[in-house]
Amino acid sequence: MLQDMLDLEDIKPATVRPLMREEYDRLIDLGVFDDEKIELLRGVLVTMSPQGEPHWWMMIYLTKRIVLAVGDDFDVCPAGPLCATADSEPEPDLYVMTHDPGRRTKPTTALLVIEISNSSLRKDRKIKQGIYAEAGVPEYWIIDVSREGTVTVEVYTEPDGLAYKQMRTLHDGDVLRALHVPIVIPVAELPR
Repeated sequence: MLQDMLDLEDIKPATVRPLMREEYDRLIDLGVFDDEKIELLRGVLVTMSPQGEPHWWMMIYLTKRIVLAVGDDFDVCPAGPLCATADSEPEPDLYVMTHDPGRRTKPTTALLVIEISNSSLRKDRKIKQGIYAEAGVPEYWIIDVSREGTVTVEVYTEPDGLAYKQMRTLHDGDVLRALHVPIVIPVAELPR
């Protein structure tokens, strides 16, 4: 009976109004999303994927390894917001930026962004890749931990508008070498 009274197609909007990053930040400041794990991607509030053990172990390993490698010249931010575009504020798993002791605002870009993908691979490739390219992030890594016992790394470079010109996939036997940050990690050493 209720279905006869309310047909969702009758109330579906012709267009959806995107939420802009400045509005999103004001809502965060008001505490509207305190109990939610969300990020703003292309004007839409998106729930963040749950983190299983492979993701968690990779975060611990990379955070420690990268912090030790870059020293005081760079800042490493695990799971923090990046004010990438006017309609997007993703929270990458890790990002690295030049150290700026005077910085008091969220950054708009980074030298290296890393997403660890277990259940979020499609979103990281299709949506976030374009956001990071648009923000001018020179290097973006997707570390795929979705297959037990196997790790692959997609390395995106040369941002050009809404995409990267170059992408290569690294496997065991290959070495991750960041372009603008002193990070060198053999893929075989990444936790499984």
